[in-house]
Amino acid sequence: MAIALVRWTPGGSGAEAMAGNEDDLALPPALLQEAAGRFGMLAATMRLHIVWVLTHGERDVGSLAEQVGGTVSAVSQHLTKLKLAGLVRARREGRHQFYVVDDPHVATIVRQMVAHLRGAPGAGAPGAGEGAFADGPRRARGLGA
Repeated sequence: MAIALVRWTPGGSGAEAMAGNEDDLALPPALLQEAAGRFGMLAATMRLHIVWVLTHGERDVGSLAEQVGGTVSAVSQHLTKLKLAGLVRARREGRHQFYVVDDPHVATIVRQMVAHLRGAPGAGAPGAGEGAFADGPRRARGLGA
């Protein structure tokens, strides 16, 4: 059975319809597990804040701690988890390590989510206004109005 799939490309003009079939919807369990793990890393508020700050450029642990309002120890522990998950990488310069987002796709997802929640134009769901929700966007429980 043929179905219409929608492909959304960041920075593109919007959603593009493409022909596909139900086989295109199948995902291997290992891929789903990896994706869930990466999203899980961003589910912690502090780690999400760290990644958000790092999408704007590299930082050392001290300036990150100051920026996100955490202790150096706590931020360092979060950075270790983010490094192990492959979301950030570090480079050493003298006695300091500088961190940066290692995957530009992750940076894009985080920036888009923040822009969407801030209500930025063009940051809505792909296809919004094209029958997505007649009564406006849905909000997840616990995220406010």
